[in-house]
Amino acid sequence: MSATEVTNPTISYESLAIKPPLHPTYDLKGIIKLALAEDAGDRGDITCLATIPFDMEVEAYFLAKEDGIVAGIALAEMIFNEVDPSLKVEWFKKDGDFVHKGIQFGKVYGRAHNIVVAERVVLNFMQRMSGIATLTKAMAEAASPAYILETRKTAPCLRLLDKWAVIIGGGKNHRMGLFDMVMIKDNHISTAGGVTNALKAVDLYLEKNSLQLEVEVETRTLEEVEEVLHYASQTKTSLTRIMLDNMVVPLPNGDVDISMLKEAVQLVNGRFETEASGNVTIDTVHKIGQSGVTYISSGSLTHSVKALDISLKIDTELALKVGRRTGRA
Repeated sequence: MSATEVTNPTISYESLAIKPPLHPTYDLKGIIKLALAEDAGDRGDITCLATIPFDMEVEAYFLAKEDGIVAGIALAEMIFNEVDPSLKVEWFKKDGDFVHKGIQFGKVYGRAHNIVVAERVVLNFMQRMSGIATLTKAMAEAASPAYILETRKTAPCLRLLDKWAVIIGGGKNHRMGLFDMVMIKDNHISTAGGVTNALKAVDLYLEKNSLQLEVEVETRTLEEVEEVLHYASQTKTSLTRIMLDNMVVPLPNGDVDISMLKEAVQLVNGRFETEASGNVTIDTVHKIGQSGVTYISSGSLTHSVKALDISLKIDTELALKVGRRTGRA
């Protein structure tokens, strides 16, 4: 089953407010099953089996322990449904909404045993996705008028979910993988014998195989930018975007010099989309966004994200009391 084929009796994939990105082979339901099986092992939840009467029903509330953008709500419903279709889930927020520290933003009602079995898997996904969405929101707002993109620096087997969280946070997706965009990077250029040779090879390959794909080429110097533009002026090409890599120069005082980046953008002069890459942080992205680039890509959105602290509690009164004592609610 691919991401475009997700079905669920309690949630319509087509009706999701923010849909996951498309992938031709990704099995979202399979990832959920794998995560649950990883937790259950060959015995199941032995603590639940020992302590919780099987037919006991309870309400458990989602509690935000810090401010941020919540993400993974639609996925959480899919997980609860996989564990026990009779569980009833209600949300007071939706994917992409801001939650304040201490707020209860959703609840699940049903058999306590199954709620506790699902709890950790639901929170593992939601905390990571919410952390990505929170950072993305901050970066996207700072980058404007440029658009913020993630990269392929995602957790293995969680790429669709990581990229879904970026969309929820207000960013845009870069290519999903190696299959949906031609991206000519430094190693391709070195192996092909230069930028022009690499572009020629791509154009010939696409024509020969009757493929229509977006094409991006990485440039590291102004001379390479000029070489790309010269090639494009002489030849019909499928090129759509020029990456301006590491043209943001860090300064000793923590600031960045974007003069080279701005010069490159001026050379391109709107003939192609442009993408700034390298030395992108929450502190530098605003300045980079003022350079005139179309996109800014940052691996930090997914490769080193801090999870947003979220919990699921049956006894919320005690949870809030403990949270206040520790400064986490």
